[in-house]
Amino acid sequence: MQLIVGGAYAGKRKIVKSNYKKCSWLSAYKGHSLKDWKSQWEVNTTLVLEGWEKWIEEELKEETDDLVIRNRLQKMVHQLKEEEQKRNETIVLIMLELGRGIVPLKQKERNMRDLAGWLLQDAVQVSNDVQYVWHGMSRKIK
Repeated sequence: MQLIVGGAYAGKRKIVKSNYKKCSWLSAYKGHSLKDWKSQWEVNTTLVLEGWEKWIEEELKEETDDLVIRNRLQKMVHQLKEEEQKRNETIVLIMLELGRGIVPLKQKERNMRDLAGWLLQDAVQVSNDVQYVWHGMSRKIK
């Protein structure tokens, strides 16, 4: 599993597109549901998942307990890793770095950022390779 992390419009997608030619993209920005990842992953392609903060916001609409959501997302990351190993294909997670901004006043927005941070930590643990992207340049940090 590969994790590409960085700020908004830092060049994360460009890095992925230059490294992986045949991809199945699942994007919250295009209205895709995270629950559809298995059916959307075409054979002999790299699965790319982006828009995690949007999927977290969807979770927060249905569940108020952060720990319940964290456990669901943690299980999802582990399911992705297991399926990647079964298929012998690569999964790329594109995630936003949200921890360097101003702390929001609204509790729901703080919860989303907390969950995004926990998700990043869980993704780092199972990823073989982690790259941080800044201004279109990437640095391997794991």
